[in-house]
Amino acid sequence: MPSLNDVTVIVVTRDSAHCLQGLDPLLSQCRQVIISDNASTDGTADQAATLWPHAQVLRHDRNLGFGAANNRALERVATPWAFLLNPDCAVTVPQLGELLAVSEQWPEASVIAPQLVGVDGMLEVNYRWPRTAWEAQGPEAQGPLCVGFVCGAAMLMRLERFEGIGFFDERFFLYHEDDDLCLRLFQARRALIVVPSVHAVHRSRGSARGASPWRHEYVRGYHHAQSKLIFAVKHGTVSQAVGERRRLLCLTLLVLPLRILAFSPRMIARMWGRLRGLLDWRVDAGPAGRGQA
Repeated sequence: MPSLNDVTVIVVTRDSAHCLQGLDPLLSQCRQVIISDNASTDGTADQAATLWPHAQVLRHDRNLGFGAANNRALERVATPWAFLLNPDCAVTVPQLGELLAVSEQWPEASVIAPQLVGVDGMLEVNYRWPRTAWEAQGPEAQGPLCVGFVCGAAMLMRLERFEGIGFFDERFFLYHEDDDLCLRLFQARRALIVVPSVHAVHRSRGSARGASPWRHEYVRGYHHAQSKLIFAVKHGTVSQAVGERRRLLCLTLLVLPLRILAFSPRMIARMWGRLRGLLDWRVDAGPAGRGQA
């Protein structure tokens, strides 16, 4: 039966100092911890090193993006399992133990994931079938279930099952990197299992704060648009990606004036970022990124 000593917890941070106390109940009990900090300006790396002296704190000199920062940490893992956890997610020691037990029960599984819930207790849609296959329908899972996608906010990985697949494709700076990884695992018949009895509290979009919240929203909008089109080219066709870009441009140009009239600064920043991301997108996104098999 695996124990906490068999898993390395990886947390990618970016101006996430406000989340650290929420992570402490788990990270203080885990011997193997890696904090991969994307050039935070709010003291996240220093505070993490003080809170968890046993942790490896990787201090990147720039924002590498979610997938790349996870890859840098995964390169250092010496345990059989790695547990990727967003700063805005709360998982207890018993919950991680339950995920490990399921992973031991199903050794062919590559990924085991909990059910994400909001702070209000509402279930989030953090698992489904691949978008390239079909749209899943029906009620939420009642027990452990094989799926085609799980959200990267909380993901237990049996690392031996990633051989020949690789980790995150670094062309995805933010968003859709977990879609891409899960799809590659699904296509290689490496099972992904969700465990609905394990509820991980997810404060969605709460991992980054900093002094410029509108800037964070702009960046989210920009990279969500870019990553959506990168995914469309990689797993579809260029013509499909061009058509999706045209559709999103029309939708954004329709919605942005409404956001301005309603004066929602957060949504204005996000929509403006999306517009810039769509306008800046080029078909040739470069060679496959580090971690891509």
